[in-house]
Amino acid sequence: MVSFDLQRMLMGELPWSFLLEVAGRVFVAFLAVFLFLKFSGRRGIKQLSRFELVVILTLGSAAGDVTFYEDVPILPVVLVFLTLLLLYRGTVYMMTRSKACEAWIDGLPITVVKDGVYEIHSLRNLNISSNELFMELRQQGVEHLGQVRLGLLETDGDLSLYFYGPEDTRPGLSVLPFEHRPEYTSPPAAGLYCCVACGFAAYHEAQDTLTCDRCGHAVWSPALDTLRNR
Repeated sequence: MVSFDLQRMLMGELPWSFLLEVAGRVFVAFLAVFLFLKFSGRRGIKQLSRFELVVILTLGSAAGDVTFYEDVPILPVVLVFLTLLLLYRGTVYMMTRSKACEAWIDGLPITVVKDGVYEIHSLRNLNISSNELFMELRQQGVEHLGQVRLGLLETDGDLSLYFYGPEDTRPGLSVLPFEHRPEYTSPPAAGLYCCVACGFAAYHEAQDTLTCDRCGHAVWSPALDTLRNR
């Protein structure tokens, strides 16, 4: 081996003319992905379900293989693209014919906030922390749960919120970071507090050590009643 051999460092054992073949392979891979997205329909571009994500990752792997490896022939990779396209269109067809199939593959929207409090059972089954949910709420201009009439976690991971009007906003749990949201097991003063585990609001006397009637937790934060800025 010769040190600093540019041929070995840049191309290995491949000839320089292979760069032209790489360019051609990239064009074929690009064209295959473009045609897949074109014939899979607009839905495949607007949002990615779990199934669509698997398809896109498989496409990327096939495109990468045919682009960089000289021992990977093009026609078998084209067959991979065609097979994936047929699988995708067939799956979408089944989903349009069967709501149960659609729900199993894509999932259903999940209610995470209802009437200003957490939907406890929904949150327990989701792989999402309260801090992540609070961040999503803050980014949509929410200061406390009492401003939210209904919160739905969509199948694409987005959070859809429906708000109370100014006259219907109720006291709710703050979604601000911990330094802006004190928590107590024994509130220092009488007032309205919210359970930090579910958002349930209850009146507490000073130094009360009550558990939440809704979820059984015993950590409380002062309830907020500010109106939402539009």
